[in-house]
Amino acid sequence: MIVGLLRADDAGVYRVSDDLALIQTVDFFTPVVDDPYMFGQIAVANALSDVYAMGGVPKIAMNLVAFPAKEMDLSVLREIVQGGIDKLKEAECVLIGGHSIEDKELKYGLSVTGFIHPDRVLTKKTLQPGDRLVITKPLGTGIINTAIKAGLASEKITDFVTRLMAGLNRDAARIMADFPVHACTDVTGFGLIGHLAEMVEKSGRSVRLASSAVPLIAESFDYAAMGLIPAGAYKNREFRQEMVERGAEVKQAVEDLLYDPQTSGGLLICVAGDSADPLVDALQEAGIEAAAVIGEVLEGPEERIFVR
Repeated sequence: MIVGLLRADDAGVYRVSDDLALIQTVDFFTPVVDDPYMFGQIAVANALSDVYAMGGVPKIAMNLVAFPAKEMDLSVLREIVQGGIDKLKEAECVLIGGHSIEDKELKYGLSVTGFIHPDRVLTKKTLQPGDRLVITKPLGTGIINTAIKAGLASEKITDFVTRLMAGLNRDAARIMADFPVHACTDVTGFGLIGHLAEMVEKSGRSVRLASSAVPLIAESFDYAAMGLIPAGAYKNREFRQEMVERGAEVKQAVEDLLYDPQTSGGLLICVAGDSADPLVDALQEAGIEAAAVIGEVLEGPEERIFVR
């Protein structure tokens, strides 16, 4: 066992041989969009993301389905599963089975197995002083989804966020493999601050986060200023705020976005300092336009997040 229950990480890793380890993860959730086909795509992209965050390649997957068969037509389930299958094909990952149950609440996701060389496994807590932090997707999906539920989001922004959540982290993972990356995670339900806190906690390091450099979905700032904050953001803040020191210049709406729970968010990559800009250049050249350097790892054992 390379990564197991003794330390919280994005997935478990088991060494099979000197040159092969298995990455194992599972994830499923309730719908975040009304379109069943796109929900299937988003759920699969989200489930595969943990494998990419560990530096691996997803190879096989199994469906997990809970479906209210008495209240909902089976055509909805067919669309969800087809969306998932199409996203798996895009990722070159093979669906080999699954399990379904009848439930009052619709849920869909996957268990996923990925491959990686045992010496190339990326974990969360191996930060090095002088490293810089790179993120690959903009923040704000939780706030935008709240606006969608309130009937305030335009069709244009709804479509943009849906496609953003359905986007794979495959290309970002492939590109970062060519750089001296020391740690990685993906940004999902705990928000940027929450997942950054998981990297910092028990690492013996602190982080300075440049809030003005963090890519945001433009409309999400306006909605945050209006108070359209999902409940999960408040929970994330309550859980991690003691680790965070916020500068007076940081606007409240920006801080809200840093705690905003993301669905199928981007990778948060900790890379050697002099390789951060070349990594961002490579990501942007590959079409990952939101990629940005957003912070740095500091000397010292305080295990704090300084937001400036």
